[in-house]
Amino acid sequence: MSTAPPPFGAFVAAGASVGRLVVQPRMGFSDPGAMRDGLTRTKAATATTVGTLTIDSYTRVGDLTAARDAVAEGARLNGYPIATHPRAVTRSLLDAVMDDGFPVQVRHGSSRPEAIIRALTAAGLDATEGGPVSYCLPYGRTPLRESVASWARGCELLADGARPGGVPHLESFGGCLLGQLCPPGLLVAMSVLECVFFARYGLRSVSLSYAQQTDRAQDEEAVRALRRLAGEFLPAGVDHHVVLYTYMGVYPRTEQGATRLLESSARLAVRAGAQRLLVKTTAEALRIPTVEENVRALETAAAAAALAGSPPSPGEGPGAGPGADADSEVYQEARTLVETVLGLHTDPSRALLMAFERGLLDVPFCLHPDNAGRSRSFIDPAGRLRWSRTGSMPIRPDAGADATELTASGLLTALNHVAERYDRAAAPQPVG
Repeated sequence: MSTAPPPFGAFVAAGASVGRLVVQPRMGFSDPGAMRDGLTRTKAATATTVGTLTIDSYTRVGDLTAARDAVAEGARLNGYPIATHPRAVTRSLLDAVMDDGFPVQVRHGSSRPEAIIRALTAAGLDATEGGPVSYCLPYGRTPLRESVASWARGCELLADGARPGGVPHLESFGGCLLGQLCPPGLLVAMSVLECVFFARYGLRSVSLSYAQQTDRAQDEEAVRALRRLAGEFLPAGVDHHVVLYTYMGVYPRTEQGATRLLESSARLAVRAGAQRLLVKTTAEALRIPTVEENVRALETAAAAAALAGSPPSPGEGPGAGPGADADSEVYQEARTLVETVLGLHTDPSRALLMAFERGLLDVPFCLHPDNAGRSRSFIDPAGRLRWSRTGSMPIRPDAGADATELTASGLLTALNHVAERYDRAAAPQPVG
C-alpha cells in the first residue's frame, strides 16, 4: 500500500460532500492475481468506487481445512480465502492498489467472524460488514446466542486491531434479511439495532443498510426513515452513513431488465439520500459475473446517479410535506420495533436475544430455529410490501390483508414479482 487509505466512512462522506454516489461491486476470486486484477479494474472504473474482497463459502462457515485444501489443489472458490492465504500474499495483492483514493472492504457472510476479522486486520484492512442477526438467521443453523457472542468478540477484535490513524468500519447487513419479501419496517429496525450493537462493542464508524424492495415510494420512505433513526438512536460521535443494496431477490434475466433495475436503484439512492450503493450486474440471474460485467455495472450505476440530480428538499418529491417522513408508516413501524427491543435490556446483545425468544422480532419465511416463524408478508396491488401476519411483534398486520394463507404458487409469484416486472418492461412491444 503506497499511501494509507482514509477511514472508510470518511471516504464515503467525502464523495457525498461533492454529490458523488460511491458505488461498490460484490467481487471475490480465490486466486490472488485475479483478485488484484478485479480490484485494479474497479479502481480504474469511471465512477467513485471502493473495492471489495468477497470471502469464499468455506471460510464463511469456518471450514478452514477445506479452504486450505482447495487452495493447495488450485481449485476455484467462490471468493477470496482470506484466512488461508498468508498475510504477505494478501498484503501484496493490496499493495499500490488500496490507497488514499481507494479503500477496500471485506464482505463475507459468517455468523462466526473472528477468524476473518483477525485475518483482515493482520493484512492492514479495517472495513467489513455483517451482524449478529443478519449473518445468522438467513444463512444457516448457528444458534443465535452463539452468533451474538461471536459478533461481540468480532467487534472488539476489529476495534482493537485498527492500524495507526485508522477508524475501523462495520456495516450492518440488517437491511437484507433473506433479501426479499420482508416489509421495510423490520429491515430498517434491524439495521439500526445492529449498529447500536456495534457501537456498544467499540466501533465508532458504521453503515446502515437497506435492500431495494418492490416499490419505489416505499423504498424512499425506508431509506429516509433509516437515516433519521440512525441519528436518533446511535450514540453521539459515531460516524455513520446509509448504504443501499440493488435488489437482492430474484433478478431479471434479460440484459435490458437487469440494467433498468440497476439504474432504478441508483436513482433511489440519490433521491432518498443513501451515500453508497452495492451494485448487481446483467449476469446476476445466470452465473457469477466477470470483472468486465462488474465494472460495467459500476459505471452504469454511476451514470444513472449523476443524471438523477440532487436529493429533494423538504416539501418536494413523493410523500412530501411537513412531517412527511416523521409520519411515514415505515418510520413509525421501525421506531416501534427499535424502542421495544432496546427497552428489554440495556445491553443490546441481551435485548436482541430476548426479542427473538419472545417473537418481538420475527422474520417472515425464515426457517432458522431461533426465529418464531409466525410473521407473513405479501405484496399489495400497488406493489408495496405489507404484513399479513405479525405474530407477537408490537406492530399490526395490514387491515386489508387477504386472510387466505399464501400458497406455494403465490409465494413463487411474489418472489418473481420484481424480475418479471422489469423483464416485461424491457420486452419489445408489438406495433399497433
